[in-house]
Amino acid sequence: MPTVLVTGANRGIGLEFARQYSEDGWKVIATARQASAELDGLDVEVQVLDLSDADAAEAFPHKIDGPLDLFIANAGTNHPMNTDGAQNGRDWQAMMMVNAIAPFQLGQALLPKMAAGGKMIALSSGMGSIGDNGGGWVPYRTSKSALNMAWSCLALEAESRKIACVLFSPGWVKTRMGGAGAEITAQESVSAMRALIGRLSIEDTGKFLRRSGSELPW
Repeated sequence: MPTVLVTGANRGIGLEFARQYSEDGWKVIATARQASAELDGLDVEVQVLDLSDADAAEAFPHKIDGPLDLFIANAGTNHPMNTDGAQNGRDWQAMMMVNAIAPFQLGQALLPKMAAGGKMIALSSGMGSIGDNGGGWVPYRTSKSALNMAWSCLALEAESRKIACVLFSPGWVKTRMGGAGAEITAQESVSAMRALIGRLSIEDTGKFLRRSGSELPW
């Protein structure tokens, strides 16, 4: 039975990853900041993890015995949206921890626990592309750009282990973060990303991909 670890699995895209992989017979380790009724209804192993807590993020990999076939760094936040003032500055710092620093630290610490030929996916965003920058949303954009660079570095580190580290843009998805007016449902986005994960090989490591498999500019 293959094993997948999904962070931020209590709602939205993470919950849908946990649901689909569980229904397909995978062992799913699902993390969330706190227990949720949605996860209680799934056949998954739930682990509490708050990625804004650096100590918790450092300790978490020791709870995983491995081997992991797939790691999906999905947890993220879009708060704050504005940049002005001290409080937004503090919230921006916290966002960088959740969206970029903790995912990289987790990924790096989990490398020895990955199965041969395993895959590590980080959920980025087209808004993290400098080459396709439309302006606005500066905190979120910078956090995803930082994640892109960190995951690209992780890909270099993991290549000798034959572990593919790839960044995905899931698209504009109907979640609490994406809003009701988004283009596609979480089910549609995750189904497409799962098909893409199945096609990935070590030759794809370090790439920044749309859910269709086409490459995004950095």
